[in-house]
Amino acid sequence: MADEVSFLPLGAIIQSFKVGGIDIVQGFPSQELYESHNSPHFGATIGRVANRISNAKIEGLNGGKTYSFVANNGPNTLHGGKVGWGKRVWKGPNPVGLRKIPGIEGDLKGGETVEFTLTSEDGDEGFPGEIVVKVFYTAGKVAENGKEVTVLGQEYEAELTGGAEETVINMTNHSYFNLSGGPTIEGTEVQLCTNSYLPLSEWGIPTSGPTAYSKVKTTTPFTLGAEEPDFDDCFIVDPSSSPSSVPIDTRNLPLTKLVSAHHPGSKVHLEVLSTEPAFQFYTGKWINVPAVGGAPARGPRSGFCVEPSRYVNAINVEDWKNQMILKKGEQYGARIVYKAWKD
Repeated sequence: MADEVSFLPLGAIIQSFKVGGIDIVQGFPSQELYESHNSPHFGATIGRVANRISNAKIEGLNGGKTYSFVANNGPNTLHGGKVGWGKRVWKGPNPVGLRKIPGIEGDLKGGETVEFTLTSEDGDEGFPGEIVVKVFYTAGKVAENGKEVTVLGQEYEAELTGGAEETVINMTNHSYFNLSGGPTIEGTEVQLCTNSYLPLSEWGIPTSGPTAYSKVKTTTPFTLGAEEPDFDDCFIVDPSSSPSSVPIDTRNLPLTKLVSAHHPGSKVHLEVLSTEPAFQFYTGKWINVPAVGGAPARGPRSGFCVEPSRYVNAINVEDWKNQMILKKGEQYGARIVYKAWKD
């Protein structure tokens, strides 16, 4: 699998994911170029808190304490702060043998698994408590409907090991997919599992609970054009379930297919599945990366993201915050699976 999927210690980054000769994730040829040019977070493992924290502040943790963070996205904290987990160097990749991917039917060929680990210190970017976090990547192939499907499983596991009685956590992977084999995602056909989303303020903070998305009918296939439809929205997998019922460890929940996508020109297909209750769907409007190190320039809509996670800013909403609160003695967990094939 080494020639089809590759990773880097920086950010436990997914550097490449090749299907039918096409690398379907955006990236750079070296770790140094990620350090200098990865403003879009290509492939990075995001933490301690993915997405946004309103007003760069959390109140009422650890007996009523207030914690303030760097505001790096208008008034808010984005993707863990100035140096989030996607910009830290992790230990790994360390091989840990062969594993199955729960929820993937059929005989998984391969299953080689690597582990990345990181210790996030008490006070890291202002967050309370020391967290030891692990990312497991499992790669293999399954046969489905006569096609050879490449599967990449991701598993997150984290524990609060000291410094506080509770902290906050919300992880995701920030891969940008481009199935076209060309410079943009134009012509990609996409279908989401839901039309329920969280309406957002101009700075990306939810203004209410789940609402029906009305700009596009998302639950039937639609085509991404040169500029429209433009998405940067948090979709809710099951709006009928209570947000307060989401466990801190979702790994034992069933996988849900969040997004299906394919490009009729390249004939490449992608499915993103997860155990998480929400996902950010982003069509890359703000990508602006120069040509560097032999990699081409990447501009707006050169990739789209599917970022499974907890609700955006859950920690600052009373009915949502338990999705993100990790207490001593508990484990945080989540799973994400990418499946891809070529007709």
